[in-house]
Amino acid sequence: MFRIGLGVRVESDGSAHGGGRSTATGRGVWLRKWPEGPSRASPLSQARIAGAAVALLDEGGPDRLTMRGLAQRLQVSATALYWHVTSREDVLDLAFDHVFAQVRIPEPGPEWTLDVERLVVGWHAAMLRHPWSPALVGRPMLGPNVLARTESLQSALVRGGLTGRTLALATHLLANYAIGAALVEATWQRGQDPAVRAEAQAHLAARTDLYPTLNEHGHLDDRWPDEELFAAGVHTILGAVTHDAAARRTRRRP
Repeated sequence: MFRIGLGVRVESDGSAHGGGRSTATGRGVWLRKWPEGPSRASPLSQARIAGAAVALLDEGGPDRLTMRGLAQRLQVSATALYWHVTSREDVLDLAFDHVFAQVRIPEPGPEWTLDVERLVVGWHAAMLRHPWSPALVGRPMLGPNVLARTESLQSALVRGGLTGRTLALATHLLANYAIGAALVEATWQRGQDPAVRAEAQAHLAARTDLYPTLNEHGHLDDRWPDEELFAAGVHTILGAVTHDAAARRTRRRP
């Protein structure tokens, strides 16, 4: 669902590492070769670390996540934690991928568009359940859960006849739409205050001469739920992309 990012990343200590360097942090948690040793058989695992990190992030956002706090949540020493991760950046990568494990991968059905819609709608919903997650998009997307769902998305699009430029276009449109919608909705939900919303509506209503269309069509009303609009948007994107692909095939015919 994402363009895989392997560029420069900034670690918690402020240093930057390029994706091609051999340093442990620069390679990222997904590309690093972990050492073998007796401690690797301990009950602590990257999956447990990811689950605990998600819980901390849900409680207080990225500012709440510290290596010391994570070790305390897991009831382990910092030394044990650092055997499985090298930095807070590793933990954020694990946590983000963990969110995607909640997105059900649909079984391929006769209607490929329904498979795409279910996957993208599920992805959007998962990000909203963890409102800190949309802001982490742009990190290296090489986790098994992200890759499995990206594979499922592109597989469904290919079954629909999309290839090459059209496949890339559809993937980008769907990914950017889901990311942007989740980010805006998560930000709005965090700052949602009924009193402020009422003031905003009154502000708009007092300026019908300046914003007649916004007032007439209820710009700040909740007449359509966000999830309903989002699902309709996915459907619209798929319709536009498939129409474009069909038009291109027609123009190429002799």
